[in-house]
Amino acid sequence: MLGLDIATLLARAIVLLIAFTIHELAHAVTADRLGDPTPRRQGRITLNPLAHLDPIGTLMLLISGFGWAKPVMVQPAYLRGNPRTSMGIVAAAGPLSNLLMAIVAAIPLRLGLVDMSIRSSSTVFPSLSFLLFQFIFINLILLFFNLIPIPPLDGFKILTAVLPAEMAYQLRPLEQYGFMILLLAIFILPNMGIDILGWLVQTPTLQAFSLITGY
Repeated sequence: MLGLDIATLLARAIVLLIAFTIHELAHAVTADRLGDPTPRRQGRITLNPLAHLDPIGTLMLLISGFGWAKPVMVQPAYLRGNPRTSMGIVAAAGPLSNLLMAIVAAIPLRLGLVDMSIRSSSTVFPSLSFLLFQFIFINLILLFFNLIPIPPLDGFKILTAVLPAEMAYQLRPLEQYGFMILLLAIFILPNMGIDILGWLVQTPTLQAFSLITGY
């Protein structure tokens, strides 16, 4: 599959199974705590990956680096406090969970328990160091990718939560074109020399990886 060896595919599958599940669970739990019963009614307050993974989105991310999980449905009217602010908090919970997962996975490296210089596997099964590398790196990618302020990503909801109400309202029409804008940014603009993902995702991911791991 696109030149990826079995060990890499297995490592990515393990990472995505955990990262997608906890990311979406973070959204669901936060919405639940803020008063919206929708995620609980839909069975999203669970660590069962089947409740959160989108088969096509997971496969796409596994082989191409672009994919998605099953979005958590949230009803703003149920949320306590200002609906825009509460939606922003719910949205921020997902990327924050990816950051926390990356930091926790880096602890063995900081303590010298795992040799991070071994970043590949010659067998079918990934080595622990390679698995940790993938876990940290992919979670950081998910963190910064989801913070891009383009709908339907979390970054757009966070942006509209912090902007003045009038400005946030003016941005609402973008929601119907968000997916098209995202596809344009990922697949078309790079061929024109405009690497938005490189600026907003790849560069900060590499910097954050070095910062939290020391490598």
